[in-house]
Amino acid sequence: MLEFKKDDVKAWIVLAPTLLLMALFTFWPIVNSFAMSFLEGFSFTGMPPEIHPYSWIAGGTFESVGFANFVQVFKDPDFWLALKNTFLMVIISVPISVILGLLIAVALNGVKKFQSFFQTVFFLPYVTNTIALGLVFGSVFHSEYGLINKLFNTVGVAWINSGATWGRAMVVLMAYTVWNGLAFKILVFLSGLQSIDKQYYQAAQVDATPRWRVFLKITVPLLSPMILYITITSFIGAFKAYSSVIAIFGNGRYGPVGNDKMLITIVGFIYDKLWESSMPFGVASAGSLILFIIIMLITLVQFQVSKKRVHY
Repeated sequence: MLEFKKDDVKAWIVLAPTLLLMALFTFWPIVNSFAMSFLEGFSFTGMPPEIHPYSWIAGGTFESVGFANFVQVFKDPDFWLALKNTFLMVIISVPISVILGLLIAVALNGVKKFQSFFQTVFFLPYVTNTIALGLVFGSVFHSEYGLINKLFNTVGVAWINSGATWGRAMVVLMAYTVWNGLAFKILVFLSGLQSIDKQYYQAAQVDATPRWRVFLKITVPLLSPMILYITITSFIGAFKAYSSVIAIFGNGRYGPVGNDKMLITIVGFIYDKLWESSMPFGVASAGSLILFIIIMLITLVQFQVSKKRVHY
């Protein structure tokens, strides 16, 4: 028989409001979305609930249960474009941002005099509004008065404006994604570096070990738990990219004028499906479930790799 101690009761009382809010606004929407992804012809309005005895599960009515929503997602060319764009963002921006963040953190850790100043400079993007940062990048890469075109004497070249190619627009998006994600990575890596026992570096100094070897054999292995954490969270964040694209192109577009869906992402695809005619919530839910499965599989692979590469 379960026995509740006095401290257990206090803990449950303290946690109850938070758990209730999470149940209403986190867990139930997840369950609801999972259910809707298998409900064909789902709608929040329609036939009376008594016709569908299980309508209460998703809070609406539906025609049947099956995989039609998933079929519709896989038949949509926008989904495959979104999948391609998202995967490219993930496999390019995540490694670059993690490596840059680690190298900058190591450099900052070796600079004692102006360390606080540089920490503030690199931390600014983390506290800057995403839309504001997007406006800055939009100005920097503007075809007529942008700083980039002026520096390289290429005024008139469209990066994100009308006439921009997929490659140039993707370069801008990658630069934005890497810059926007650097601050948090640098902060985590820097805190990890400062917690490493200095005896390891002193022993390496006595042996006259080259700096690159110290970095690869001491710094990286001892930071491997944080590298794993940063990598996993970065992959998840990159797969959920949406606001970065909207911030650069504006007005709810995923590309320059004339090609509004050039850089659409999976989250953008899901969001668009929510607002299409005939209320296709099932299709949007199917897309979100596919995204969840992709992220879960990649996370599991990373955990398997970490068993051999991460040193706790």
